[in-house]
Amino acid sequence: MTILGAAPPTADEGTPPRRRVALTQKLALERFSGVYIIIVMIVGFSLWLPDTFGTADNARSLIAGQAIAGVIALAATISLISGVFDLSVAATMSLSISVAGQLQAKFGLNPWLVVVICLAVGAVIGIINAFVVTVLNIDPVIGTLAMASVLSAVTYWVASGQSILYGINPGFAALGRSQPLGVPIALLFLIAITALVWYVLEQTPAGRYLYAAGANPRAALLSGVRVTRLTWSALISSGVLAAAAGILLTMQVGTAPFQGGLPYLLPAYSAAFLGSTQIKPGRFNAMGTLVAIYVVAVAVKGLQLRYPDAPWISDLVQGLICLIAVGFAVWAARRRSARP
Repeated sequence: MTILGAAPPTADEGTPPRRRVALTQKLALERFSGVYIIIVMIVGFSLWLPDTFGTADNARSLIAGQAIAGVIALAATISLISGVFDLSVAATMSLSISVAGQLQAKFGLNPWLVVVICLAVGAVIGIINAFVVTVLNIDPVIGTLAMASVLSAVTYWVASGQSILYGINPGFAALGRSQPLGVPIALLFLIAITALVWYVLEQTPAGRYLYAAGANPRAALLSGVRVTRLTWSALISSGVLAAAAGILLTMQVGTAPFQGGLPYLLPAYSAAFLGSTQIKPGRFNAMGTLVAIYVVAVAVKGLQLRYPDAPWISDLVQGLICLIAVGFAVWAARRRSARP
């Protein structure tokens, strides 16, 4: 029936209007802002410093140099997912470096046996941390910080307070500096470890339970999730990955620097918190951590090449990024909780 005075219906009438997709949604800026930042910084620094930053050698150095930081950042990420701040990861890495150096230089052990021993040391440290946190019920920050202090003392005893400059197996060191098909092997190790961590966290029930246990332990426990067992698994995995980072550093430099892992603590947590704003915003995740590692690395490298007489740039950038990332994570969490 036609109503007098009404305009005749059009062909499009009754069809819902097309939603305009914002450019930010098309580009997925909320998830991949770190990737765009890396691209912009690479282009900017390459134009600004074409003779130093914009070279193939610098690119290879930048990529390979962050592999170790990436592995220890993944160790921090796993512990944070479980709801635990493991502040002993850097000390675990330092002990792994000294053990790897001493076993080769002093005892001449096979490098692959040394790798197994170092990983076992990392697992034992994770077990002790888990016992302290879950059985003794000591606050994770205090417990793992105390553990870091103990490990520093053990590292001093193992290495006699000195770096090990000679005696590392030449084949072991050569492997650490090799570049299969032009790709630094350290980067291949990082990709493999990241893929494994991503798969476990995102594609297995254990990973989903770990996220649930870290987000709300009480609710997860009432749902039948074995929170304590998951915390043990996370801290053991964190210890093993921290030890693996120490092995990679020893392979890459061909020496065992005393307390060589300590400078990696702040970058690891900066990357973990910044990574929680990437790929899967609002939660710690392996791919986000990987992106964050290179956001920090490109910024630090470019500024260091521009201002070579300012050694404080690295600490400044990492500290600021950590503060900004943590602040943004807290703000985003509050915003989500305020939504109806």
